[in-house]
Amino acid sequence: MVELFTVFAMVLYVLLCFLGIMANGFIVVVLGKEYVRCHRLSPCNMILISLGASRFCMLWVGMIQNFYYFLHHLQYSKELAQQYFGMYWIFLNTTTFWFTTWLSVLFCVKIANFTHPIFLWLKWRVKALVPWLLLVSLLISFIVTMLFFVGNNTLYQAFLQGTFSGNITSYGLTRKLEIHYFLPLKLITLSIPCSLFVASVVLLITSLQRHSWRMQHNANSAQDASTQAHTRALKSLVSFLILYALSSLFIITDVAAFSGSQGTWYWPWQIVVYLCSSIHPFILILANSQLVGAVMKLLLLPKTFWNNKRMSSPI
Repeated sequence: MVELFTVFAMVLYVLLCFLGIMANGFIVVVLGKEYVRCHRLSPCNMILISLGASRFCMLWVGMIQNFYYFLHHLQYSKELAQQYFGMYWIFLNTTTFWFTTWLSVLFCVKIANFTHPIFLWLKWRVKALVPWLLLVSLLISFIVTMLFFVGNNTLYQAFLQGTFSGNITSYGLTRKLEIHYFLPLKLITLSIPCSLFVASVVLLITSLQRHSWRMQHNANSAQDASTQAHTRALKSLVSFLILYALSSLFIITDVAAFSGSQGTWYWPWQIVVYLCSSIHPFILILANSQLVGAVMKLLLLPKTFWNNKRMSSPI
């Protein structure tokens, strides 16, 4: 029964990852074609294509890493594979968190109605700021990756040199580094983008409440364009906030330290870790009119092909 559950969870994990890969790849292809055609992208699409690319790569790296770890768990900590997989995954995961944070900030700046000078300045300068924010995210992700690399390299060198003795075992050193180094590092590096994300959601909700009260006070319809924009953005952000929080929680607690590769809950844990990167792209596609239009064209391709084939066939 346990083995059947493990196989089922593994298959579900693979299906989830492939769904995420297809959705994120779709975003990158559609917006990439727009950039090739127009040689420019809107601030929102710039963040979306960056987010889609980072998630696309992260899902591939994560899937390969998990299966390699699952099949070679005894040698994993003693090989350079841990270093390579860890560097790529940490970099891509950190960029993903920062890109999603900037997306929520952009929604807030563009849609929320505040008259504070700083907010008005951001609204005016957001188009020029987005490329710099993306570059800063890459720089921060590189620095975070190097900090994690130091801890992983310490562990790898200990395995390589066989310095475990007395009360210090491989498991003990791993737990010690996880609690005293990796866990604080994760809390610090994830708390900043998470705080910005939550602040953006709170500001957007506050703006929606103020706008709705103003519409009711003026006896106007609450379903004007501004209200609808608020509602669409909130639906996207709140649904993502739940997925975002789950992924953050499970990444902080760390799969390798708290569940063994042969444990029953290893693959279910992986499902939760990658749930956000696999499901949220579909929410983003449905919230973007350009991407929805591309989906409709894709769905109509078989019908168009069939009609063209019927017209070209001899009577």
